[in-house]
Amino acid sequence: MAVVPEGLAKPTKVVLSALRDETVGGVILLVAATVALIWANSPWASSYENLVNYEVGPESLHLNLTLGEWAADGLLAIFFFVAGLELKYEFVLGSLHKLSTALVPIAAAIGGMLVPALIYTVINVTSEGGEVSGWGIPMATDIAFALAVLAVAGRRLPVEVRVFLLTLAVVDDLGAISVIAIFYTKALALAPLAGAVVLLGAYAWLQYKRVRSPWIYLPLAFGVWMLIHASGVHATVAGIALGLLTRARPDPGEEESPVERLQHGFHPLSAGVCVPLFAFFAAGVSLAGVKPLEALTEPLALGILAGLVIGKPIGVVGGAWLVTRIRGVRLADILGWRDILAVGIVAGVGFTVSLLITELAFEDSETLLTDAKLAVLTASVISAGLASIALMRRGRHHGAESG
Repeated sequence: MAVVPEGLAKPTKVVLSALRDETVGGVILLVAATVALIWANSPWASSYENLVNYEVGPESLHLNLTLGEWAADGLLAIFFFVAGLELKYEFVLGSLHKLSTALVPIAAAIGGMLVPALIYTVINVTSEGGEVSGWGIPMATDIAFALAVLAVAGRRLPVEVRVFLLTLAVVDDLGAISVIAIFYTKALALAPLAGAVVLLGAYAWLQYKRVRSPWIYLPLAFGVWMLIHASGVHATVAGIALGLLTRARPDPGEEESPVERLQHGFHPLSAGVCVPLFAFFAAGVSLAGVKPLEALTEPLALGILAGLVIGKPIGVVGGAWLVTRIRGVRLADILGWRDILAVGIVAGVGFTVSLLITELAFEDSETLLTDAKLAVLTASVISAGLASIALMRRGRHHGAESG
């Protein structure tokens, strides 16, 4: 059951509870992306482009960014903060706490990142006009969208399937943010990065001292974000770093740890505002002058499509299967390999993080950016459709066994 802060009006509580439901968050995300696509291809397309490129922010701090950049660098930092909180909880108290239970989904996540990247690279290296720089695009899984698909189509599945997918997705997020930080950072300024490390140390110290005042943490977190942004590392790294440094184990007499309190507080903001707004600013692909079928047969698009739709399930199943060859490592008793295949297909829904890496990889080429975004959107829709079929079939199977 969703936990809602006390003292809020009932309608507010209802809204916050709804936004913690993955189905609701996924629907808002889908609506935002659909509105952007329609607007970007309507007679008013220029107004959408003007909105995305509208600059706002203090120039003296080098933060006069476009709304699209604020969405990618700022709003997604909150999304990754929530992901970092989830990771910290899983590492300390959840499914990643014991290596024996975490090893299979971790291996599945690693396989689900490596195989799509390999497929993309092979297609683009061996094809004339290939673009190798987009290899990170099909590595990512969209937590919100994937869990929404599971919530809708996998209602009759055992809870172990959700735990497996959630574990896979949070490890996938850690991998994706590492790829962004290491491989998609074009220039690195060491002084701001060192300043960010100092502030992160201060955040960790305040957590250790059990300081709870938001008036200390909010400016500190903004300072970390601003310095990481100035360093050239993608600013979303600030979010996951702060999340991982937050205390996860509750003290005696403490109902919730800071990780749990912050998850409850920020998850509705992330799911209901930050991720949908990013999707709105990133998914508006103008198809004016673009031949979709022709664009989707280019090596760039084929690599993304094959990586997400085919590579993800192969990598997830393959990674899980390989690690179960180790003595003592196996799937949970209630799970079968067809369940893992269904999870692998769900993981092909890249969307949010895939679109983010797309913008980083091809920010200097409007044509490549359009082709890559079109491929990400198409692959995510295909994966969501195939996953829905697979999950419903597995749900009927488990329902028949339990009934």
